[in-house]
Amino acid sequence: MKAEDLCGNIEPSETNSNITLQEENMKKILVLLIALSLVTLASMSVIANDKGPAEITLEASMGTVNFNHAAHQERNSDCTTCHHQGEFTNCHTCHDGTAAPKAKKVFHASCKGCHVELKSGPTKCKECHIK
Repeated sequence: MKAEDLCGNIEPSETNSNITLQEENMKKILVLLIALSLVTLASMSVIANDKGPAEITLEASMGTVNFNHAAHQERNSDCTTCHHQGEFTNCHTCHDGTAAPKAKKVFHASCKGCHVELKSGPTKCKECHIK
C-alpha cells in the first residue's frame, strides 16, 4: 500500500523512484536517437559520394566511345552541367516516346559543344569513336 499524506500525495521516496525511472528511460531514448542520427548521416554521406562509374563505355555505330567520367567530374563538380536533372536518368524517364531526345543528338550537342567552347577535348568523330 502506498504511503500517502492527508492530501493524497505520494511520499517523496516513491516520487523520486518514479522520476529516476523516467530519467533512465529518457536517457535510453536519447542515446537511441543520437545513434540513429549518426547512422542516417553516415548513410547520406555514402550516397552523396556516389558519383557514378569512373569510366563509361558507350556503344555507337561509328565506334565505341570510352568516356572518362571521373576526369570530367574533377573539372566540373556540378552534375547539372551534363545531366539536366542533376543525376543520371534515362531521357524516357521524363520524356514520353518520340518526345525524348536522341542520345546521339544530346551527346554531340553537350559533349562536342563544350569541347568547342572550351577549346579543349576531342571534337572530330574518330577522336571519340574507336572501332
